[in-house]
Amino acid sequence: MAETQRRQVDLLGESVRYDVRRSDGAAEPRIDVDIHGVTVVIPKFDQTSPEDLLRENAVWVVESKQKYDAYREEIPERNYEEGETFPYLGSEYEVTIERRPSSCVDEGMFRLARHHVEKTSVKRALETLYRRKARERFEERANYFAEEMGVEYDKIEVRNQRTKWGSCSTTGTLGLNWRLMMAPPEVINYVIIHELVHLLEQNHGQEFWNHVREYCPDYQEHIQWLEKNSTKLTFSHEDI
Repeated sequence: MAETQRRQVDLLGESVRYDVRRSDGAAEPRIDVDIHGVTVVIPKFDQTSPEDLLRENAVWVVESKQKYDAYREEIPERNYEEGETFPYLGSEYEVTIERRPSSCVDEGMFRLARHHVEKTSVKRALETLYRRKARERFEERANYFAEEMGVEYDKIEVRNQRTKWGSCSTTGTLGLNWRLMMAPPEVINYVIIHELVHLLEQNHGQEFWNHVREYCPDYQEHIQWLEKNSTKLTFSHEDI
């Protein structure tokens, strides 16, 4: 279980707020910077100083934070009502509400069941549909690539992580963000491949990236896509 603390440090004359997360699943200390902010991840019993780690990487942290601060201003305003569009597998799908037994995705539309919307809301019904479709796709793709790689994972947890798109625990649990369903299919594949490769190599060394390249030759393009388009994958301001 990860423990998170909020702190603040001065880097290159700029006051930077950051989270410290102590994790049983982390193999080594690292710094995550994305649209949600700065997070220092430290293995549970590691004695590394989060502040020292940030100061050692101050230029990269500040530049990355400034980039994502600019992205934050591009977060789309979402209206959760019939007729609005939301991204799905890289394309825009329209929301419609129908009398039907269950919600589905069909012919470029999110077809929400009216009874579900009336009991909850368009927003909740839409998120539920995203999550269901995410589990279906994640499991199908993870099973496919795991067989290709000759690895076995334990299970998939569909999450809404604030600071990352995927994770792989030392016990083989893949944590995948349901908002990836807004991204193109090949980007989803990359994230799943990335996490499965951690079953072969825990650290992000050269061998790790060699494995990723073997199963996803264009992985660098997908990394860049996620960096440039992370705002488009924001479902609501609660995600930030």
